[in-house]
Amino acid sequence: MLENIFGIATAAAEQAATTAAATDPAAAEATTGSTIAALATTFLPLVLIFVVFWFMLIRPQRKKDKQIKEMLNNLKAGDRICTIGGIYGTIVGIKDDTVTLSVGRDNLTMVVARWGIRSVEEVTIENDAQELN
Repeated sequence: MLENIFGIATAAAEQAATTAAATDPAAAEATTGSTIAALATTFLPLVLIFVVFWFMLIRPQRKKDKQIKEMLNNLKAGDRICTIGGIYGTIVGIKDDTVTLSVGRDNLTMVVARWGIRSVEEVTIENDAQELN
């Protein structure tokens, strides 16, 4: 699409240049320069908007997605996690895309999708008698 726009703009500039060159060589240089300046002022704001979107939206989202993917790949049995639904549990087992959790005081087992895990909680146990659930 941009090639079509530039092609049309280039053809218009060449048409204006040949018309101006036929009448006055100084006018031909002014027309070509003004056409390039017009193209630059037209596309410069679009380029700047893209750059701003890249640094304010796209780049931080990619960084966050990378951190989440790393966190999901580093899950192991015994980790205390929180699911997207707000359920806290301890990982008992991990298979390909599923995670088995131990939830509650009765240690009920629950199977959730790996992508459904929001975060790994940092839990410290002060004595051996203390339970996580």
